[in-house]
Amino acid sequence: MAERRDRLRALGELLRRLRKGAGLTGKDLAQRAQVAQPTISRIETGQLLPTPETVERLVSALGLNEAGRAELDALLVRLRDEVSRLKGGLAGREAANAARGRAGRRVVSFQSAMVPALLQTAEYARLALAVGRDVDEGDAAKAAAVRVEAQTVLFDSAREFSFLLTEGAVRTWPGPPSLMLAQLDRLAMVATLSHVTLGVVPWSVRVPAFPLHGFTIYDGSVSVVETLTGDLSFSEADEMATHMETFEAFAAVAVYGAALRRLLGSVADDYRELTSRPEK
Repeated sequence: MAERRDRLRALGELLRRLRKGAGLTGKDLAQRAQVAQPTISRIETGQLLPTPETVERLVSALGLNEAGRAELDALLVRLRDEVSRLKGGLAGREAANAARGRAGRRVVSFQSAMVPALLQTAEYARLALAVGRDVDEGDAAKAAAVRVEAQTVLFDSAREFSFLLTEGAVRTWPGPPSLMLAQLDRLAMVATLSHVTLGVVPWSVRVPAFPLHGFTIYDGSVSVVETLTGDLSFSEADEMATHMETFEAFAAVAVYGAALRRLLGSVADDYRELTSRPEK
């Protein structure tokens, strides 16, 4: 709790500094951002964690450059992670992830073992959250619902999404083969969106590096790694550079467009063969 209070105070001090740097009073900022003045005051005094929508309004009203936005995002990510842990359970964690996604304008995701959360079908999401873990089924179901609802951002053409998977990610199946056929259809559909780039690195290609873990980068300022017990956030310049370099290295050997559709079709054929096999 003490660490969270310190970060709320740091967020308030940052907002106050950015506001004064823009030559605005609290009243001016509230009017520009169309936010109640008491809300500005509560944020600046460390009493309130703003919603993603409020943050977007403040960023626009302050005219923040990339550096200012990155500094603000780094604090917010850590605060939201702590809030999700305080709420407890998978659903709270997913709510924090959803808030992160709503705030992001450019999302870059690399996954080597599973389909990215923003691309998962409802059943895949439920199993991804529950299989092999000692979790409450009701909590997992609620978390999956939050995860799927968060996917509405995919259809906002003002945003930009870049997804990169290894073939291993689409050949790892947490449920019956029929589940993966639906998941592959979902990937093929999302790949048709003009503001979404989706690539898969075939198993037949020599990898440029060992894919030790996946990660998702938000607006080039924060990279989040999902683990079995929580999320890790990275925002230092060297950390961000390493993650982006890794993404670009794998992106260079991935397949897209028609080649991607052929690869997904081949994987789907293998799942159909598994589906047709008699149960032992």
